[in-house]
Amino acid sequence: METNAKTKPKQSPWRLFFWALRPFWSELILAAVFVLLAAICVYLAPFVTSFTLDYVILGTDPHLPPFLIALVEKLGGRSYFAGHLVLCGGAYLLFTVLNGIFTYLRRRYIAYASEGMAKRLRDALYEHINAVPYDYHKHVSTGDLVQRCTSDVETVRKFLSVQMMDILRTVVMFLTAAVILLRIHVPMALISMVTLPFLTVSSFVYLKHVEASFRKADEAEGALSAHLQENVTGMRIVRAFGQQKAELDKFTKLNADNRDTNIRLNRLMGYYWAFSDAVGYAQIGLSLAAGILFCARGTLSLGLVTLFITYTGMLTWPVRQLGRILADMGKASISLERLTEVMTAPAETEPGKALTVDMNGEIAFSHVCFGYDAPDEVLKDISFTAKPGETVAILGSTGSGKSSLVQLLQRLYTCTKGSITIGGVNINDIDHRCLRKNIGIVLQEPFLYSRTIKENISIVRPDATQQEIEEAARLAAIHDVILSFDQGYDTIVGERGVTLSGGQLQRVAIARTLMQQAPILIFDDSMSAVDTRTDAQIRNALMGMAHKGILFIISHRITTLCEADKILVLEKGRLVQMGTHEELVKQPGLYRRIAQIQDALPKEGEIA
Repeated sequence: METNAKTKPKQSPWRLFFWALRPFWSELILAAVFVLLAAICVYLAPFVTSFTLDYVILGTDPHLPPFLIALVEKLGGRSYFAGHLVLCGGAYLLFTVLNGIFTYLRRRYIAYASEGMAKRLRDALYEHINAVPYDYHKHVSTGDLVQRCTSDVETVRKFLSVQMMDILRTVVMFLTAAVILLRIHVPMALISMVTLPFLTVSSFVYLKHVEASFRKADEAEGALSAHLQENVTGMRIVRAFGQQKAELDKFTKLNADNRDTNIRLNRLMGYYWAFSDAVGYAQIGLSLAAGILFCARGTLSLGLVTLFITYTGMLTWPVRQLGRILADMGKASISLERLTEVMTAPAETEPGKALTVDMNGEIAFSHVCFGYDAPDEVLKDISFTAKPGETVAILGSTGSGKSSLVQLLQRLYTCTKGSITIGGVNINDIDHRCLRKNIGIVLQEPFLYSRTIKENISIVRPDATQQEIEEAARLAAIHDVILSFDQGYDTIVGERGVTLSGGQLQRVAIARTLMQQAPILIFDDSMSAVDTRTDAQIRNALMGMAHKGILFIISHRITTLCEADKILVLEKGRLVQMGTHEELVKQPGLYRRIAQIQDALPKEGEIA
């Protein structure tokens, strides 16, 4: 099944529903056919009871269509059936069994359609979440996204699986029963349906009030899920800062809000069910009283009174269920709106020609400006070049724009002014898959999957050999550490790599990036958690690789920066200094101040 983002509807929420259902229309039609067949069997069974009481036992008019009367006479008439009552019981049993078979087939085919639609929705959601820009994920809650892809999809699936078929069943049963009853006895038929308009109106009134409650309940559940996901993920931080009580208080409040919202929702539902139950039972009682009266007057037979009472129940409860069906439709509509919000988030597009180019050329920043809100609040007029084989180091205080600068290079964001070129080609004209495949980046807080170390390192190259994995680990100075684990490279790291120390986690991430064999490498303060000796070991390995491409290193350690071919010093988004270590230590400014401070600190091994 296709899930190309270009084919997804981006307007009405129900268009998303029908788009997801499109490949399963045949199953849906079959389910609808079996709904009709089951409804026919449901209505034929009471006719058997009426026929047995009136015609076979009491000898009155059977109230059957002419062709059925002819068939009964051909089989032997009343005397034959009176002597073979088992045939009436068998007919009733047959219609009951057929109803069960048709109900099973209806549920089977609607299950195919609903599960297939849910899978298509989840596939499309996951694909689109991967296609939206990097900035989108910085402004949405992971827990809320998870809830939309699970709970909201499940709500839509249940609507198709249960309520959509119930709508068809209710309409068919109402129309069929109304036609049959009106043909038999108009006054009794009208009495048997007198409360149905009130039930129908109350269903729509109920829908109007319950829809807002469903939305609040959904939002409360989303907030609770988001908080739970964040705290379970960051449990080490919570414990490290002794914030268990504070976070528990927040969770308790959100949980109480979720509880209160659902209590209000259930209270509203309880009012409707109590009212509709009372009206439904009143309708059955009214029909019974009227039937007894008509029977006493001789205008209705006992069998027909039984038929009317049975049909009244068949009419009343489906109409009563209309409120639940409409409420669930409203709930499904809200879920579809939430899913549509995700699906209509603009996917990342190619601003230029989407070229596949050689990424081994010179990198040039020319008067680059960038800002998240204002045009140039983060980076202002940045210009420099980096040639193949060079190592470019970047130093700056927090918030100076270091990470933003390298994120522009990967086009996670687009510069608001100026241009960035690689080999003379504007990066806006390079296909983003080609761009990111050839730019490896290691973040200060890298992410590891809850898999083996081997799988984490080779995730960018699943076909990599064990030798290649180990070579990348050696370059990242983590090979010997991995071998010291009981399971070696088959050691499972916890979620987000929590079973590793900060330095080990960074080095595994470095090994993973080296496996990418990209011509451009970026290390965004990614050796901050390793000791200076290991830092030097990794730098020596990286410097040995530098002739193959361009290496960017963001760091606050002068020992890490000093061997770079070019050092960029950023302050408040501006490039204030550029040169080698020897040049910059002679100039007044941030670099010399940091170098003097770090030079005054005791060297590792000199601390008592």
